Amino acid sequence: MVMSLDFDSKVFTKDVIEVADGKESVVKGGRDLFPLVHQVFADIKQIGVIGWGSQGPAQAQNLQDTLEGTDIVVKIGLRKGSTSVAEAVEAGFTEENGTLGDMMEVVAESDVVLLLISDAAQTELYPEIFKAMKSGATLGLSHGFLLGHLTSVGDDFPDDINVIAVCPKGMGPSVRRLYVQGAEVNGAGINSSFAIHQDIDGKATDYAIAWAVALGSPYCFQTTLESEYKSDIFGERGILLGGVHGIVEALYQRYKTEGMSEEEAFDNTAESVTGPISRIISKEGILAVYDHLEGDDRSKFEAAYVASYMPAKEILQEIYDDVACGNEIRSVVNASSRYDRFPMGQIDGTEMWVVGEGVRAKREEKNIPLNPTTAGVYCATMMAQIDVLLEAGHPYSEIVNESVIECVDSLNPYMHFKGISHMIDNCSNTARLGARKWASRFDYILKQQAFTAMDGNQPLNWALVDDFKSHPIHDVLSVVGEMRPSVDISLG
Repeated sequence: MVMSLDFDSKVFTKDVIEVADGKESVVKGGRDLFPLVHQVFADIKQIGVIGWGSQGPAQAQNLQDTLEGTDIVVKIGLRKGSTSVAEAVEAGFTEENGTLGDMMEVVAESDVVLLLISDAAQTELYPEIFKAMKSGATLGLSHGFLLGHLTSVGDDFPDDINVIAVCPKGMGPSVRRLYVQGAEVNGAGINSSFAIHQDIDGKATDYAIAWAVALGSPYCFQTTLESEYKSDIFGERGILLGGVHGIVEALYQRYKTEGMSEEEAFDNTAESVTGPISRIISKEGILAVYDHLEGDDRSKFEAAYVASYMPAKEILQEIYDDVACGNEIRSVVNASSRYDRFPMGQIDGTEMWVVGEGVRAKREEKNIPLNPTTAGVYCATMMAQIDVLLEAGHPYSEIVNESVIECVDSLNPYMHFKGISHMIDNCSNTARLGARKWASRFDYILKQQAFTAMDGNQPLNWALVDDFKSHPIHDVLSVVGEMRPSVDISLG
């Protein structure tokens, strides 16, 4: 049963979109709505942005630009001695102009506190942060990890504050880059979900929507904080990062065994995924990848899809279950406590990623192959992730954003620019840990089950092809795709 949500806004117009067998209420963003953001935040004197990681710089700068002309202060809160102070100052946030201060002091004086420090830091500092917040203030999160942690340790948020979330469906640099790129384009940015976890004064919904619009979101959709952290942590370990890493590693070795050179194997795996496959899905949808193939290539896609769907779904279901029961969150907290002894290393030193540097340096986009086997494995994993979320009851907008749009419009362009391994080495610690933990599981199960089935050693369930062609997610993606960012992200 897909989750059904609805909300009431006193300020923003609600749009109803048809998704599969139901409807969802969303808010379409745009720079023409910035005056409404000013209206909603009229009673706010200061928004404290706590942390300067992936989301902090983007959200602080976007908010500051959106709120230009008002008296609202956007102030960064950092720990004393933080290495991020210099970066914040370079971006224009300084103690002298009143936009940079000590973390807990900023928490205590702000009307809205956007808690954007790392997940590990949140689990360590939340008692102090909750104690510092003034009664009646609003706590804003961009990830539901803290709720998952509080649930696992039997704790809760203070009952005298609003608790809301706005979760951009892309990493911070994408949030900022598209906002800046779209300065003259209405509706350019990264989609966001929003959640109202605790509303003490009837203002929480409008605060959340105003925050999302201020970040430049072309559209924002409602979820719950619990649903968000389950789908987000799950998605990072699946097709967004861990899954794609495991897929291309497994296929790279397979193609070399079949006689491809190292460069050809990289072209037909990582380059194919982050290049033509992603571009087709972004503009035309998942089914369009299949439609772009003909003859033997279409047959190869079908065989790869059918062979890979159930093995991928088996791992994805395990990931989801581990997130839902708290195991994955506890794993992140435990790993964080070991950093002093076992810091995370880089993963880009293996042959595949060294070869990739040379391939990207001489890349000619028009010559990157749309490899049908790679496309079949990748699309099968993406569809399996979608089905796990559908079966768990997540809203359609959340599903397509977490499993498709965030892939092809935010993360994969960065992967295409710098490499999949680089992306994993430079995302949040929670995502890095999850990608490392689960990528090898995808690699292993594809080699042990999917590839052996493709080679004729296991039966194939061809009915999965018909399931793929008739899946309701294609229509949902078409509807939601009309609200995709109005410009493509540019990284060159």
